[in-house]
Amino acid sequence: MTSISYLGGLGKRTWSLRTEFHRRIQMRERQNVFTGRSRKVYTSDGLLLGGPTMSKRFGAPQAVTSEAPSMSPEYEMPTLLTQQEKMLANYVPVYVMLPLGAVAAENVFEKPEELRNQLKKLRAADVDGVMVDVWWGIIEALSPKKYDWSAYRQLFQMVKEEGLKLQAIMSFHQCGGNVGDIVNISIPQWVRDIGKKDPDIFYTNRAGTRNEEYLTIGVDNQPLFEGRTAAELYSDYMKSFRENMADFLEAGLITDIEVGLGPAGELRYPSYPQPQGWVFPGIGEFQCYDKYLQADFKEAATKAGHPEWELPDDAGEYNDTPDSTKFFAENGTYLTEKGKFFLTWYSNKLIEHGDQILDAANQAFLGCKTKLAAKISGIHWWYRVDNHAAELTAGYYNLNNRDGYRTIARMLTRHDAILNFTCVEMRDSEQTAEAKSGPEELVQQVLSAGWREGIEVACENALNRYERKAYNQILRNCRPNGVNRDGPPKLRVTSMTYLRLSDELLKAINYRIFKTFVRKMHADQDYCPDPSKYFKPIKPMERSKPKIPIEVILEATEPMKPFPFDPVTDMSVGGDFADFVDDIFNKITSILN
Repeated sequence: MTSISYLGGLGKRTWSLRTEFHRRIQMRERQNVFTGRSRKVYTSDGLLLGGPTMSKRFGAPQAVTSEAPSMSPEYEMPTLLTQQEKMLANYVPVYVMLPLGAVAAENVFEKPEELRNQLKKLRAADVDGVMVDVWWGIIEALSPKKYDWSAYRQLFQMVKEEGLKLQAIMSFHQCGGNVGDIVNISIPQWVRDIGKKDPDIFYTNRAGTRNEEYLTIGVDNQPLFEGRTAAELYSDYMKSFRENMADFLEAGLITDIEVGLGPAGELRYPSYPQPQGWVFPGIGEFQCYDKYLQADFKEAATKAGHPEWELPDDAGEYNDTPDSTKFFAENGTYLTEKGKFFLTWYSNKLIEHGDQILDAANQAFLGCKTKLAAKISGIHWWYRVDNHAAELTAGYYNLNNRDGYRTIARMLTRHDAILNFTCVEMRDSEQTAEAKSGPEELVQQVLSAGWREGIEVACENALNRYERKAYNQILRNCRPNGVNRDGPPKLRVTSMTYLRLSDELLKAINYRIFKTFVRKMHADQDYCPDPSKYFKPIKPMERSKPKIPIEVILEATEPMKPFPFDPVTDMSVGGDFADFVDDIFNKITSILN
């Protein structure tokens, strides 16, 4: 009998497909599912109708059971014999994100010699590779299925010649409008032309304002694009990428394919768009008012026996605070049966979207020696209030008594995909009090969610940072319990991507500190051309496992304690004294010059 395994916090859980699916069909006929002692009730589509009372505490979800967490995720570890091999199991590869406009909007590889010189400096710092956005709006810009990969082939060839590896992002979103966007690259013009006739192909807020950054997930399966669905647009693009980059894939240049799943390439709704006036720390707005998602919600509500339910009309505007709205206020709509139903539907649609597009990516790259990855946004503001308002509007149904990230991680297990998370450089003490931010607790929760589900976890910094405190915070999060000199550490990320390559990074002192950071990420080991073989080797991609029932995914909403993180890293790049020495050095240099 065929079976499927998931690696969770208590070890390996195996469900027989035949038995499990039959049991769940019976429960679906009864129109509800009960999970755990909290007696959560779901409709046949996995939509929450009831739940436990909100607990009064802050921070990441805590355990509600007496079961002890496992000590580490379960990987099939290679046999390590020498002391050097044991240390290399602690080696975390460092990638550097290339400038957003490395390939210009006109599909031209601009300033190649300037970039080559920068790549040489990265290689001299023992950086392992680079990450690059491969923009849909550049490649398929002019007409359907007319792909032009020539400029990217030049770029990839240069990366290969300079001895670096490559993480390629399938960037199905617009560049421009997010924090750090300094160039403008729209989605293909012919797609936007379709949007002029049918603007509901774009995400829409309650006021009817469209967001052209990414196609609404409501059209994933609507044949509106010259007979193709949005999911087919993405699938065809990835198949063309494989065909045209086959030599680079076969050569092992491309280690990861990060699949863009929303705005900024992240699996989320565009709930906080700066071009529409959002400013930090506004709660954002729900983005489900296009006609396709409205119809989907109405169908789901009707099936659940509530045809009278409508999408929220009391959740405020982009720059509101939670307590200024009826939806997020204490004892607000989000705690009612209707509110829970909506939030479950809203977050489930996001999980289903990610699952479908990752399945298409798996088919496109089947047999390639590379890994898939998906990026989750680090929405750390309003994390320390009960309603987690900013996370909820973005599609992360995360509350103090409900884990909104382990569900995503469980979906990723099906595709053996890496969970890539951001904001790992941030500290709570750096945030303004009014934002109620908790970046440290959020990072701990999300990374733990991935490890508990037995998948690989990677990370990025959210903002450009060059100082030691930020580097030390990254090091702490990448190996939360430090280096293990006898083999793999208890916990570690698969890789870290530094944002972003610039002249500022390569300035004298910044570059020197960065080189030290890379050395510490490598656990004080020399550059290793294939560190994955000492941790989790890259193998030819196998077909995704069978689809996981939404009820099984929702069982992962049960809160569990995050893994413990040490307060500081054991591989520091230096502290206040090193900063003092740098300051003296800077003053002497300025005098001499």
